[in-house]
Amino acid sequence: MPEKRDISGYLHQSEISTRWMDNDVYGHINNVQYYSFFDTAVNRYLIEQGVLDIEGGDTIGLVVETGCQYFAPLAFPDTVVAGVGVGHIGTSSVRYEIGLFRKGDSKPAAQGFFVHVYVDSASRRPTSIPEDMRKALEAIRFGT
Repeated sequence: MPEKRDISGYLHQSEISTRWMDNDVYGHINNVQYYSFFDTAVNRYLIEQGVLDIEGGDTIGLVVETGCQYFAPLAFPDTVVAGVGVGHIGTSSVRYEIGLFRKGDSKPAAQGFFVHVYVDSASRRPTSIPEDMRKALEAIRFGT
């Protein structure tokens, strides 16, 4: 896991509203919701860039690995700012790195990653990342 990344290090950021049901009995967002926030932030970016067709696309990303570090609690009614970046792009895979921040904070409440392997939607066999998607991923790649 990379070191904590300040919010300014993410080239793409989007807000996610927390919901009452996201809280657990301990009064903070349950850990499983963080993965939902990761997925929401990444897919929102891809849809906004016009490179993910969730209903009829020929290529889809399947999650094959995930991880998360928790640094500070989030709780409803916080607004979460998700920073999304790309740590690595391969032929058919990409590693997304995501920071979750309480709106107004520069330090992450949580930071994680997941790896998508892109596959043909019909055969479910790995396929090269389409060129338009690759360009969208390069636009938020760390270190470029």
